[in-house]
Amino acid sequence: MNPAAPSTSFNRCNLPPWVIASREYQENPKLLEIDGARATDRRLFAQLAATLGAEQRGQIFHDYLSVKFRLHEWDQHQASARASLRHSYIRFLANWGVDSNGHAGAVLKAWVESRFGLRATYHRGLLSSDETARDHYAADRMKGTAQTMGVAMQLDLLYTFCQDELRRRHPTRTHLALYRGTHDPEEYAIHDDPSADSTLVRLNNLSSFTCDREVAWEFGSSVWEVQVPLPKIVFFSGLLPRHLLEGESEYLVLGGEYRVKPLRY
Repeated sequence: MNPAAPSTSFNRCNLPPWVIASREYQENPKLLEIDGARATDRRLFAQLAATLGAEQRGQIFHDYLSVKFRLHEWDQHQASARASLRHSYIRFLANWGVDSNGHAGAVLKAWVESRFGLRATYHRGLLSSDETARDHYAADRMKGTAQTMGVAMQLDLLYTFCQDELRRRHPTRTHLALYRGTHDPEEYAIHDDPSADSTLVRLNNLSSFTCDREVAWEFGSSVWEVQVPLPKIVFFSGLLPRHLLEGESEYLVLGGEYRVKPLRY
């Protein structure tokens, strides 16, 4: 395995990894579907399609997963069983917001690798050149997955729900303008032409963005504006009811090559 390669040779969706990772995909995105995610839970998605309110759809989705994966049984189990139950998709999303380089971050990045074939490039260090970072990533990933119960399948359904919801809310859009703050833009650059108004970068296989330009400046001395294809959005604040997960403007986005526009404050 070459840790510097942006993609693996296989995945579990309808397009090959190198297509999803390419700059051409950003310019001309195609529908992404995780194998089997929709087919195994057709009744859920039929019910969501027949429900008018966005918040109600979010609650229906969460209630369905709570029953399917027995997440609602938290209070009925002893401490030995709670270790797996508490690691639902909600907890992983919440912990990502606290530390994307912890156990939750490793599990989410590993899920992206297995489903989309996009290789993680950073976890506590550059994985292409830092052997210690690679060891940490492997250990965090193993520890995180050992404490889960069906989290990969939960994330498959979350992505599928997110895609349906994006198409409902933005029926005429193929991209959303999102923003990302960074302190080290040079670490991402593939080709930086000072005379051009955009830069080609390679992002980690899962990265946080915001829809609020001002919020992005809180996370870095440089900010990029990026036209993100809808199929590359895994999750966004507002997909689920606020009482389940706090946050107002965060988006989790699949990585690969992107053309970004550096902004000035």
